[in-house]
Amino acid sequence: MAPLRPSTDVRPVTEFRANASAVLEQMHSTKRPVILTQHGRSAAVLLDVSVYEGLLDEIALLRDLRVSEDQIAAGQVVSHDEVARRMRDKWAL
Repeated sequence: MAPLRPSTDVRPVTEFRANASAVLEQMHSTKRPVILTQHGRSAAVLLDVSVYEGLLDEIALLRDLRVSEDQIAAGQVVSHDEVARRMRDKWAL
């Protein structure tokens, strides 16, 4: 995700309502999020769909890594040789 530029990426929700197409086009072309404010406070974040999907994929990968690290710490591991033996046995390699 591209770094946020507060001068162009933070917009009041009233400006978004008035210029939704232009704000969405900026978000799609820059791949940067747009932060909408209401009464001077952040209220919502708009993300390009591909950026959002990438974030979801990254979160899933990080969760898998955390599970793997927990399994390693708990000694729930199988050696490479054992995996190779199991594969040979299963698929008659």
